[in-house]
Amino acid sequence: MPYDTLPLHSSQKASGLSTSQPDAVTAARTSPLGLAALPRIAADLVLLGDLTGRYAVGNYSRLDRQGRVIPREDRQGLAEHGHRITAAIACHLARSGGTVHQLAGLLLHPEHEGGRHTRTIALRSGQARALAYLHRIWDSARATVSSTMRVESRQHSHEGLAALRDRIEVTPWRGKRGRTALRVLRAHLNFAESAGGRLHAASERQTAEEAGVSRQTLRDAYETVLRPDGWLRRLRVGHGTEGSTWYLGNGPKAAAKGPSSRHQTTQFPPDLALEEWSTPETAITADVDSTVISRLMAHDAFALHGLGSSALMIIGALHARPHQAVSELVITSSVSRATAYRTLHRLAIHGLVHRIGEV
Repeated sequence: MPYDTLPLHSSQKASGLSTSQPDAVTAARTSPLGLAALPRIAADLVLLGDLTGRYAVGNYSRLDRQGRVIPREDRQGLAEHGHRITAAIACHLARSGGTVHQLAGLLLHPEHEGGRHTRTIALRSGQARALAYLHRIWDSARATVSSTMRVESRQHSHEGLAALRDRIEVTPWRGKRGRTALRVLRAHLNFAESAGGRLHAASERQTAEEAGVSRQTLRDAYETVLRPDGWLRRLRVGHGTEGSTWYLGNGPKAAAKGPSSRHQTTQFPPDLALEEWSTPETAITADVDSTVISRLMAHDAFALHGLGSSALMIIGALHARPHQAVSELVITSSVSRATAYRTLHRLAIHGLVHRIGEV
């Protein structure tokens, strides 16, 4: 959506911007990193602005307490639209190896439509405040770029999601809170796989139904586990019929030091009677089949007052590797010994697991 334009060229003289160009503009023109060094989509965004309205979604309305849509003031919606355009340009420039001075040069250039929001701030509040605003945007863009990875193709995106799924499966999810967080994270991974990348949209209602938990439980899992540990980030809060925008991270750095996939861990003999190895070559670690968990977690049988999340973890661990003793399940499913015995007993009553000797 276009801005209700301010008379930039006529008012620049009054603000002092036209008498002497800022150092950042001069630096950007003489710098080797200009528009030609940016991706085509970024250069178009700088020169032409948001022609398709991609960054205007959800800016021009809000919900009241009764759920009714109330249009926002034009100035507020336009400011949010311009802020998103500015942030997008900053991320493109940060990923291309630019600097904050080059960002200022691009956005303060009078002929670049993508910098209209920054120039509006300069006209209304002064150049110093506009530059301070750009420094805040730049710091946020660098943090975002450093915590995300560039996707070269759709295949690259799917490979990244597969690697993330493997990391999730070998991460210990301890306690009731951890098991709930796994269900929520696996729901988001389902949405991401459907969207074709880590960036995806989902509402609280969709995620809660997919994970088989309440909305309050969903929020608690995000605030206490998923966001602090770097598994999930909400980039934009949804409004009305629009879901929130999410990005899947890689989790804690310590998780990267563990096994990359259960398919790369020790192989066990096909027939346990052969007894070829008395102990595995590597130590037993957390190891569950998250695909099975994602298929079962929405069923009422695994709700809080049903079999619960501990049963999901036990089933996921046994599906990843059958014939485990209780001492092994305690590690692979990340549940306590007492919970493992109690859950196995309940699962055996319903015919979902069978005991053969010590396994």
